[in-house]
Amino acid sequence: MRGERNAMTLISPRKAGKAPARATAPAQAADGDSARQRLLDAGMNLFCRYGINATGVDAIVAEAGTAKTTLYKIFGSKEGLIEAVLETEGQRWRDWFIAGIEAGDGPARERLRRIFPVLKTWFGDGRFYGCPFINAVGEHDKADDRMRTIAIRHKKIVLGHIEKLAAEAGAGDAVALAHQIGLLIDGAIVAAMVTQDSSVADAAEIAAGALLDTFAPSAAQAARKKPRRLAPGPASLAAE
Repeated sequence: MRGERNAMTLISPRKAGKAPARATAPAQAADGDSARQRLLDAGMNLFCRYGINATGVDAIVAEAGTAKTTLYKIFGSKEGLIEAVLETEGQRWRDWFIAGIEAGDGPARERLRRIFPVLKTWFGDGRFYGCPFINAVGEHDKADDRMRTIAIRHKKIVLGHIEKLAAEAGAGDAVALAHQIGLLIDGAIVAAMVTQDSSVADAAEIAAGALLDTFAPSAAQAARKKPRRLAPGPASLAAE
C-alpha cells in the first residue's frame, strides 16, 4: 500500500492523455488537486519506507515539490496528512484486494482461497513495506485512538467482505471464520515485512484452507464425514 503508480502497490492508475484546457478558476482548483495528490503520494512513500516519526515536513514537501504552506493549507498539519494518507490508501488497497479475490468470479469458496495468493503478489513487490495501518498504530502514542480508529474502520470493511464470502460458502459461523482469516492476514503481512519473504503467504494459505475446511466443508468432505450404514450382521439378523 504505497504511493507508486501500479496496481500491485495499490495506487489507482492515472487516466491516459492530457486534461482538456479549462478556464482560469477551474485550472487553479486542478493545480490544488495536483498538489494534494503529490503530497499524499509523497507522504505514503516516505511514511512507509522510513516511518512516520522519522519523516519530517521538509522531506515531504521536497518529495512532493510543494511549499510547506501548501501542506498546511490543504491538510492543516502533518497529522492531518497522515490521516488523509491512511484513508486514501486504505480505499485504494481495498479496491485492489477485493478486485483480486473477486477476479474470475467462481464459487465463494474459491474466492476465499485466492486471498493469500493475491497477498503474495504484494509481498513480493520491492516496494512492500508492510501495512500502513499497523505501522501507524505502532508508531503513535498508544493512548491516542485516532490511528487505531482509522485502522479498525479499514479492517472492518475488509473483514465484512470476507464474512460475506464465508456465509456464501456455507460457513456455520461466518463471523468467526472471517475473524480468524483476518488474523492470518495481519500475521502474514507482519511476517512478510520482517522476513522479506513472500512465501509466508503460502503457509498462511494452508492455515486458511484448514479453517475453511473446518467451518465450511465442501460437499465431498461432508459426504466423507457421514457415517456409513453397515450391513446387518449375524446377531442382528438372528434378532429379527
